[in-house]
Amino acid sequence: MNTVILSKAANEARGLSMDAVHACNSGHLGLPLGCAEIGAVLFGESLRHCPDAPKWLNRDRFILSAGHGSMFLYGWLHLSGYRVSRNDLKNFRQLHSVTPGHPEFRETPGVEATTGPLGQGVGNAVGYAISGKRAAARFNTAQHVIFDHHVIALMGDGCLQEGVAKEAIAFAGHNGLDNLVLIYDSNDVTLDAMADVSQSENAEAYFQSQNWDAVTIDGHDMVAIAAAVAKAKSDDNGRPKVIIAKTVIGKGIPEVAGTAKGHGEGGAKFIESARAGLGLPADEHFYVSGETEAFFAARKAALKGEFDAWQSVYEAWAAANPALANELSDSLALAVPTDLSSKIPAFAADYKDATRSAGSTVLNAVAKAMPQVITGSADLFGSTKNYIKDGGDFSAKNALGRNIWFGIREHAMGAICNGIAYDGLFRASGATFLVFADYLRGSIRLAALAGLPVTYIFTHDSIGVGEDGPTHQPVETVSGLRVIPNLDVIRPADAEETAGAFVAAMSRTDGPTALILTRQAVPLMNELSVDARRDGVLRGGYVVKKESGKLEAILISCGSELQHAMAAAEELGAGVRVVSIPCFELFDRQSDEYRESVLPQACSKRIAIEAGVSGLWWKYVGSAGKVLGIDRFGISAPGGVVMKELGMTKDHVITAAR
Repeated sequence: MNTVILSKAANEARGLSMDAVHACNSGHLGLPLGCAEIGAVLFGESLRHCPDAPKWLNRDRFILSAGHGSMFLYGWLHLSGYRVSRNDLKNFRQLHSVTPGHPEFRETPGVEATTGPLGQGVGNAVGYAISGKRAAARFNTAQHVIFDHHVIALMGDGCLQEGVAKEAIAFAGHNGLDNLVLIYDSNDVTLDAMADVSQSENAEAYFQSQNWDAVTIDGHDMVAIAAAVAKAKSDDNGRPKVIIAKTVIGKGIPEVAGTAKGHGEGGAKFIESARAGLGLPADEHFYVSGETEAFFAARKAALKGEFDAWQSVYEAWAAANPALANELSDSLALAVPTDLSSKIPAFAADYKDATRSAGSTVLNAVAKAMPQVITGSADLFGSTKNYIKDGGDFSAKNALGRNIWFGIREHAMGAICNGIAYDGLFRASGATFLVFADYLRGSIRLAALAGLPVTYIFTHDSIGVGEDGPTHQPVETVSGLRVIPNLDVIRPADAEETAGAFVAAMSRTDGPTALILTRQAVPLMNELSVDARRDGVLRGGYVVKKESGKLEAILISCGSELQHAMAAAEELGAGVRVVSIPCFELFDRQSDEYRESVLPQACSKRIAIEAGVSGLWWKYVGSAGKVLGIDRFGISAPGGVVMKELGMTKDHVITAAR
């Protein structure tokens, strides 16, 4: 290792960060300056990656969990030869730049995850590690190894204090993810104050208690950093690794180094003297020396050679294993069988059960048709019913398992599913009760922001939960999910709509889908054919019962309340239409012509019913319509009693219509 040139590169990376933050008068200098030697070792020595092929399947995945330190990543991507130019660094945090305030997936080559809120990147890294383990077990053969990479994440004290990180760390240790290396930038500072104001745990002892290997090093000693990373990557011992790197926050700006003021842009006003102290020229900002450029150019060429050698192995593997190669290609392309719906058997006409039970049948049919589908549950497989039969359980001893036991760790489940989706090799889903959706809301929001095809299976969807009472009756949660941009929320009314909902979720490749399923039994709506109902869900809304006379009124619903609208229509007469809108988002994306055919503007007499807050339904009923909802918390009583008490009945629909 050339410590002389890497030390020079570290100081020049510090200069890039100082210049970028000073130019926009915004950003965080603490981590980019404090971790410069770590960056030099990773990108100059230890990481297997290829700037010319940022999505190389066997690259080491580097995730910056402490995303506020984004200039650390942008600077090293630039030096390494990724498509992050000097001008991109100068446009840090500016409109339409590829160097936004926090790294964003697909926006910048080399960025593996959108890690805004602290701790998310730790969970994402665990998801990446699961994906890597499963990919190696699924696709490697005795003759050809095409997956043997590592996942390396850099986090700080703030990440470690977040509960999502603690949940993910416990999961990783329990499941023996020894392909995961976590570098902890332990600078003893948080944003407001020195870290001892808010933390006092022994980090080494904590990680060891979670079945991790832990070592503490000087985070500015490049020889020690390189040795620790090399050992972590070489130990295939069934334990993830953490390198606790003791660093000085804001190192290079003496006025703020080692203090809470060094966290943000507080040191930017001292950069001229700091740059001089680092040996950087006074007359050239965003400076990179010829020696550093030459070093990283040579490094880039060497990495390209590693990529080319792997490519030869991959081509030989593909030729020898065409079925596996096709499966991998389909997974990477997010391919979905065009006839997926037909692979889900139709339900018997008299079928009556909860949509969570129908979901179990549907998921297992989907899993047979799509080997890339994996699923997990937050200690609720028996209730959420999303277990893939004969799929095996993912564990330290069985990386091929398709069922992930997340434990009671909803937030980590969300972040881990995101990590699997970022890697793009498998289709991840996670399940829990709907009322706990807010425990993973931060992860759902990031999946929507990053356009990740994650599927959430939320059961026990309403006041129908009954005796568990208002703490477990999610009256507001469906609407709370519907307001997240780019999240499709589907609440099917029966088993066939549930089949359509799963097909819609699998078919969606540019964002996540939340499936909202019942615990209580619901009957089949047999007015239309199986295909018509499933296709109706794919369009978000459709006419489930057409009027037989002149149109006089439209009853609108979804989920378990659609049955009440159907029953009410029978009594209200020939002029009543029933519309099912299981997914607002899909319906709103349809053409004006289609939506007019379902909800003609000429008919203003409209009534919507759903066992949840009423607010979002008004856009479909209009000012002349009525919404039967529940704008209060629930009641502890048998589910049917609660439904009747709070007006979720056929009779209430009839009264409102008349």
